[in-house]
Amino acid sequence: MRDEIVEPPGSHEPSAHVKTPRKAAASGWMGSALEYYDFFIYAQAAALVFPSIMYDAEDPKFALIVSFLTYGVGYVARPIGAFVLGHWGDTHGRKNVLVLCMLLMGGSTFLVALLPTYASVGILAPILLVCLRLIQGFAVGGEISGASAMILEHSPFGRRGYYASFSLQGVQAGQILAAAVFLPLSAILSEDAFLSWGWRIPFALSAFVVFAGYMVRRKVDETPAFQEEAEEGEVPGAPIAVVVRENGSDMLRVICMALMNAVPTAATVFGAAYATSDTYGIGFSTTMYLWISVSGNIVAVALIPFVGSLSDRIGRRPCIIVGALGSTALSYAYLWAISQGNAALAFVLAILMWGIVYQGYNAVFPSFYQELFPTKTRVTGFAVSQNIGTLITAFLPAIYAEVAPGGSNVPLIVGSWTFGIGIIAAIAAFSARETYRVHLDDLGRKDAPEVPREEYERIRQEASV
Repeated sequence: MRDEIVEPPGSHEPSAHVKTPRKAAASGWMGSALEYYDFFIYAQAAALVFPSIMYDAEDPKFALIVSFLTYGVGYVARPIGAFVLGHWGDTHGRKNVLVLCMLLMGGSTFLVALLPTYASVGILAPILLVCLRLIQGFAVGGEISGASAMILEHSPFGRRGYYASFSLQGVQAGQILAAAVFLPLSAILSEDAFLSWGWRIPFALSAFVVFAGYMVRRKVDETPAFQEEAEEGEVPGAPIAVVVRENGSDMLRVICMALMNAVPTAATVFGAAYATSDTYGIGFSTTMYLWISVSGNIVAVALIPFVGSLSDRIGRRPCIIVGALGSTALSYAYLWAISQGNAALAFVLAILMWGIVYQGYNAVFPSFYQELFPTKTRVTGFAVSQNIGTLITAFLPAIYAEVAPGGSNVPLIVGSWTFGIGIIAAIAAFSARETYRVHLDDLGRKDAPEVPREEYERIRQEASV
């Protein structure tokens, strides 16, 4: 497919400026991968390192819970960042907000590498850690909404699900990078060396991440849809007020669907501590568990574009519903495999739950959420509602550590919480209107006309040429 598309006048697509879908997708992929590398190395450290060095290690259970709470603090800042950065993206453009997100994330992550430990400065260590985590959360609050809006608005009609999925493929790649950096360090270094200085290396590398991400994102063009809004004077002064008034019910649906963050939370954050910490005594090595996480994400990276393309053929809602119910139901089996110390079975179930079934939701939400809102409030509507949903799930690891302590039936307790959330997300998706056959300029309207299926398939085929 050519990478310079000019839509015909009267097509209900932006037609005054050129779309460059491949360039936008490549930029969104690279930027998301690099920025979420920064975000997820913190998640790995919160489970594997910080309980030992940033808090009072004389009470391991308390240190683990507080470490998870510090991890969750980043999600507290995400709705604030979503509000500020979403406003910026809807009033100043998608490109500008993405560059700002990258600089904030990279700078705060690099500073984590320089932090003193609890043994050196006492309570000041976790205070500084919380401050930097808040900046991280603020920055990531605008990342996925801005990146996926950039890609979606550059995409040809009939291929939006496919192209928008690359923003989440980048996120999964960032998780692989985060775990892959920790893997050789945890395998090669002694435990003392890893806890003393080895853990700092992944955070220090974010200096290179910032440079690479900035170079990629400064070259991408602003989207035709936003340029037309700006030229026609339709950019709202207060996007949050407009989106709440006109699409408040859609925001509520996104909040409920975004609760699906419970799956990666259970798998990669609580699951890591459950498998490796002395509190539960199961005895997985750090290296073993990191390999489970990496393998699931590798499969996800390979699968995401195919699921995104599937949603362009059968719709967004079926993919979301199957992904939500299937992946959360599998959490029972995944946690049970860990409880049995069965690394091979945990490995297989991680790939099935996280790498395959969850992608029915994960690959599709970047396009579906965006399509529920009009261009003038798209970034704000997506960012604020999605980040409220993820905030609700952010403290689940700390809750799990309290309600499912060592010696309890962890798979049943945590699995039930996760499956209940999957039911809520599926109901929210079922109640939403389908969007995949609606033209870009008509999105966000409750009475938006759908293109007849035969005409839609013809347009899709032409877009693939």
